[in-house]
Amino acid sequence: MAKEIIANIDPEEIRVVILEDSHVAELSIERTAHQGLVGNIYKGRVDKILPGMQAAFINIGQDKNGFLYMGQAAQKNEEEYEIPAAQDSIEEGKPLLVQVAKEAVGTKGARLTTQITLPGRYLVLMPKADYIGISRRIDQEEERERLRWIADSIKPPGMGLIVRTAAEGQSEEELRGDAEYLLHIWQTLQLRVKNSSVPSMIYQDLCLVNRIVRDFFTEDVEKIVVDNKNVFSLLREMLTGIRPALAERVQLFTGPDIFGFYGLEGEFTKAALRKVGLKCGGYVVIDQTEALTVIDVNTGKFVGETNLADTVFKTNLDAAEEIARQLRIRDIGGIIIIDFIDMENEEHRQQVLHRFQDCLKKDRTKTNVMGLTKLGFVEMTRKKVRSDLQSLLSMECPYCKGRGRIPSEETAAIDIKRRLRKVAAAQPQAEAILFEVPPQVALVINGPHGGGLQEWEKEIGKILIMRGREELHIGQLRIPEVGDKKSLLTNKY
Repeated sequence: MAKEIIANIDPEEIRVVILEDSHVAELSIERTAHQGLVGNIYKGRVDKILPGMQAAFINIGQDKNGFLYMGQAAQKNEEEYEIPAAQDSIEEGKPLLVQVAKEAVGTKGARLTTQITLPGRYLVLMPKADYIGISRRIDQEEERERLRWIADSIKPPGMGLIVRTAAEGQSEEELRGDAEYLLHIWQTLQLRVKNSSVPSMIYQDLCLVNRIVRDFFTEDVEKIVVDNKNVFSLLREMLTGIRPALAERVQLFTGPDIFGFYGLEGEFTKAALRKVGLKCGGYVVIDQTEALTVIDVNTGKFVGETNLADTVFKTNLDAAEEIARQLRIRDIGGIIIIDFIDMENEEHRQQVLHRFQDCLKKDRTKTNVMGLTKLGFVEMTRKKVRSDLQSLLSMECPYCKGRGRIPSEETAAIDIKRRLRKVAAAQPQAEAILFEVPPQVALVINGPHGGGLQEWEKEIGKILIMRGREELHIGQLRIPEVGDKKSLLTNKY
């Protein structure tokens, strides 16, 4: 599979697109003013311990305290190697070295761990665990044993090493160099810890472009194109010291619009859409809530060629591929429920499930598919580390409060009438009310024959002067003036 990485570097933000066989596979964005916390290491202070929850809240100098689960068990990262739990002594008011494992979401602070990990190109150093792990994505047993032997010979005493997927086929010399580099970083951090106040940041993970190179730039990546000379020089220099052959694949784009040139400018906008079309003509609808994500599959315009069962089967197969792709593009994490179109044929059901699981194998983030439920839903989880694309690119609508629905014109008109009735009752001495509404609501108030407003006047007992205002939202009512008839008619326009 041919891969390409296209990066747009602006002063305000960095945007990266990863292409697989010329199709968008992943989108990443990082704002200069709001760089993510995952991977950062802090010298924090234990503010509060909750024994009943086996948790502690750690002040790391952010707006919200971080959350540390003290009953840490071994966990798995996106490459599916285990990270053993660290056993640190935790006391209220005492300093504690922690690392951010998961971004803050909503009202929850960042998820923290005391098991520090320093990722390199081929290895991950674990200063607090005497342990060797091999990425499960390396499936050749002979290669796993070779890498395990090398890791054991280069591992710093009393520390742990995890061999990353990118290490497959690499020499002992390459891996030793990576281990020495990571050990040097850790020794530098220890000096910072001694000389730093509490709370303070001890280590900041690489910026988005450097992380992409570190984590994604493998032999199957044909090129990485950037539109910034400084970043281009930095990447060439970085890779020359690691893999000279890969350094030649870094290219500088000198035009004015890199995403426009590659036809990618609209991809970030499309990734925020609720409805996604399928190749066959059907579509999927993706609804993200705070608790989980629900994905619904529909046949749409696709009517098939033979019978209903085949039409449904073909739509579900296309949906399985597209949903796996959208999970990566949008970086959706947590609990995910997928409602495929009902299939009576058990063989069709299993083929769709297998297609979906095969497509998920391309995903570096850990996923777990539970299978089909009795109601025909597919339940799954996907590890959530960083904020998903939707939360980065959008905010809750202050008008609908995240419901995604607004009042109909008729509902708005009835509510406005009710509110005018209250205004009239509160000011019995007034002769008239001047009010403003959206034009489409004004049409409903007037009615199909144009006498609706006069009917309102009879019922409310006031002269009503209505103006349509384009800037008002459905349901909004503005009452500039309540008073005598002559004054309001004079100021009508």
